[in-house]
Amino acid sequence: MILLFLVVLIVLSAYSVFTRDLLHGVIALSAVSLVSALLFYILQAPDVAITEAAVGAGVSTVVFVWAIRSTERKKRQ
Repeated sequence: MILLFLVVLIVLSAYSVFTRDLLHGVIALSAVSLVSALLFYILQAPDVAITEAAVGAGVSTVVFVWAIRSTERKKRQ
């Protein structure tokens, strides 16, 4: 079970780094935070899991999406 979460974590991390669309990268980064929170909960650290879910998946995702919406997107040619 833990190994599956670790593989998902690595795949999502790689996708968030190598994707060309910033919004997709932020969504993948949010998913990384949620999977990390699940791993912390499985490893019996519920206080760290709650903090990771609130800050990592919640607040930082909102800030990143807000920053992306504030910028203009270039059209691909």
